Amino acid sequence: MLDTFLPGYFLSLSLIVAIGAQNAFVLRQGLRREHVFWVCLTCGVSDAILIAAGVAGFGTLAERVPWFETAMRYGGALFLLWYGWRNARSAWAGGHALQADAGARRPLLTTLLTLLALTWLNPHVYLDTVVLIGSISAQYDNRLVFGTGAVLASISFFFALGYGARVLAPLFARPSSWRVLDGLIACTMWAIAAGLLWA
Repeated sequence: MLDTFLPGYFLSLSLIVAIGAQNAFVLRQGLRREHVFWVCLTCGVSDAILIAAGVAGFGTLAERVPWFETAMRYGGALFLLWYGWRNARSAWAGGHALQADAGARRPLLTTLLTLLALTWLNPHVYLDTVVLIGSISAQYDNRLVFGTGAVLASISFFFALGYGARVLAPLFARPSSWRVLDGLIACTMWAIAAGLLWA
């Protein structure tokens, strides 16, 4: 079971950890200690819905259309190569730093609506969860275990990010930390792509 659970967990984690508007928002909320629980829960539930849709949809389609899994495997590998290149370029360029915004406390509803827009209106979210995780899950006999690993990675990451923000703040205020993170993400994406191409 672990040989199916762990790939789902680490794939999801490597995709979610990338720098983006959603993670920056969660981190800022954590730094401000503002609606942290609800922000993390909203992110986790949103990802769970998208991952479940990807795993269920791609699994069924892969069974009915034999060539679909192969097409998506190579398509996913190409996407991962591009995704890794983007992070590698970001690591090379550097210049990222994250600071909490100052200002008055915002209402919970306003905060959650902003977060939902950042999540559901971002096309990369669909590529990462529905398309990529869904297509890779089709290679496993027990897609439910793979999907569970991916969902738990998302939930654990967002809560760790939100509540661990105070600890991470000094680290990620330095651009060099983002460069290291981007470099690690790039290597992870390329390793997964290589695994897909030579599977």
